[in-house]
Amino acid sequence: MLTVLQPVADVFATFRFSDVLDICLVTFVLYSAIKLIRDTRTIQLIKGIILLGVVYIVISTLNMQASSYIFDKLFTNIFIILIVIFQPEIRHAVESMGRTRILSVSNIMARSEQIKQNRITNETINSVCKACSDMSDRKIGALIVFERETLLGEIIETGTLVDASISEEIVSNIFYPKAPLHDGAAVIRNNKLYAAGCILPLTQDHSSVESELGTRHRAALGMSEQSDALIVVVSEENGYISTAYKGGLKRNISDGELREILSEMLLIKESKGDGEKGTRIRNLFSGGKK
Repeated sequence: MLTVLQPVADVFATFRFSDVLDICLVTFVLYSAIKLIRDTRTIQLIKGIILLGVVYIVISTLNMQASSYIFDKLFTNIFIILIVIFQPEIRHAVESMGRTRILSVSNIMARSEQIKQNRITNETINSVCKACSDMSDRKIGALIVFERETLLGEIIETGTLVDASISEEIVSNIFYPKAPLHDGAAVIRNNKLYAAGCILPLTQDHSSVESELGTRHRAALGMSEQSDALIVVVSEENGYISTAYKGGLKRNISDGELREILSEMLLIKESKGDGEKGTRIRNLFSGGKK
């Protein structure tokens, strides 16, 4: 028994406080990397890189000289390639660090910026709610995606860049039945209608989705399953307004309920912890059926 425990005792004998800090830092970095990969769907790129590694091992084993030369050049510059590929995710992670209170230059400036941001967001919410109410009355189908923490660059690339200030008129014009971009989703980023005519992934949870739901609702669910985006749907068949978030669908809501959900999800709240905010959001979507 002493022989077995001796190596463990030797490790603890040389264990320093700096080693504890080192372990905590490495754990935090790994956790943040995993969270980043999970939230931005970067896992697909990781799988592709792993596949390239497997192919490289095979061609090296078979001594395929021409292929080996190409892959040698590729893996020599792999670090730079990874930075280019993951540039949006890396930038988003650094921006998230910069938004922490520890690095805030001034609470007064932060408060002023928060008030300004909420004012702009309120204008966005008002415009979207008025447009959705009008489209609901006229039974015009619409699909609007509010980008939040998860970047939706891959979705934006499937549509047409608009990058316009949001108003009731521009949202209604985008989804006008004869408009060229009406048959797709509009993505709102940073309180701007950033892109339109975007293609969203359909939900894979076919078992619990009601058969009466059309493509718009299935696309809204699919997008909500793969990101933290909030999606607003206006049904072309019955004019019902619905919202999708984290795989849940809240159907047939009023424009007042839509305003409440958008305000709760998009406006910056002070003195509210993440746990309390998460509870409020779950309560808003409680009872929502697919």
